[in-house]
Amino acid sequence: MKQAKDYIIFPLDVPSLKEAEQYVALLSEYVGMFKVGLELFIRSGPEIIKIIKTLGKAKIFLDLKLHDIPATVSRAMESIADLGVDFATVHCAESKEMLEAAVAGSGGKVGVVGVTVLTSISGEDIDAAGFRPEFSSDISLLVMNRARMAMEAGCMGVVCSGLEVKMIKENFGKSFVVLTPGIRPDWDVLIKDDQQRITTPARAIKNGADYLVIGRPIRDTNDPKEAAIRITKEIEAALQ
Repeated sequence: MKQAKDYIIFPLDVPSLKEAEQYVALLSEYVGMFKVGLELFIRSGPEIIKIIKTLGKAKIFLDLKLHDIPATVSRAMESIADLGVDFATVHCAESKEMLEAAVAGSGGKVGVVGVTVLTSISGEDIDAAGFRPEFSSDISLLVMNRARMAMEAGCMGVVCSGLEVKMIKENFGKSFVVLTPGIRPDWDVLIKDDQQRITTPARAIKNGADYLVIGRPIRDTNDPKEAAIRITKEIEAALQ
């Protein structure tokens, strides 16, 4: 049975393998999954995957956001599948064919998750990138468009902000998995933050989010373990 802590994905957004290993050792019992992104994977490669498996039972989310021609994406996902991770990301910003190639390359051994629109992106950014006005005035329309493409391509789910979770669940069903970054507990106040579209753990869970990517509220505290426990209690309250 899924426990409250299993909703938490902690991103290992740190510059060294040693620091990542310290967080894995500290938090393995208090979060359900670790996210390995570009910075750490470029520095450490598959070694960090081995460390996570050795130090605990937490799942692994390899967040490399593949974005290339379909043949390259397919071969890259084949290599990812051999690492034994649970989830891996591919951008939805290109074509359905690229997403289908990622799913085919996975061979069913890793859950392919489509990245819709990064939570750091604002309507102004969408407008500056040359998208149609309806997308820049309402980012959720672009998110839904890309989520539909991901589902039709066979992806197991998508990454989106907590603001779009409810809409995605209502349109694509409860089995379509949603991972939500940009999570900020009510008690966490950040003066400077590059995330534009954020929400609380409770709101994201009530809207139907399956997993919450929570980094800075845990990492940037004097006691990361205590912060993770505190967030777990928020999730437990939301689930009741």
